[in-house]
Amino acid sequence: MDFRVDDLARRLFESMPPTVRNMRHDLEANFRAVLQANLARLELLARDEFTAQTKVLERTRARLELVEQRLAELEAKLDIPRSN
Repeated sequence: MDFRVDDLARRLFESMPPTVRNMRHDLEANFRAVLQANLARLELLARDEFTAQTKVLERTRARLELVEQRLAELEAKLDIPRSN
């Protein structure tokens, strides 16, 4: 995500009037700091992290379905009424 923040900071700097561009280093550093601080508050995550967590959730859901099925089979064998 840092490369996007750097790109945004550069674009913000380039949108500034030429009269303030002599303060390039300070402006870009300030833009970068403000962007990073505000984006961090949004609690965003990278696409690869999201994809990994989605796969974990899919596997967990599949296992839960198998456990529920197995429990239903065992309850049926023992003639235990289902609670749903």
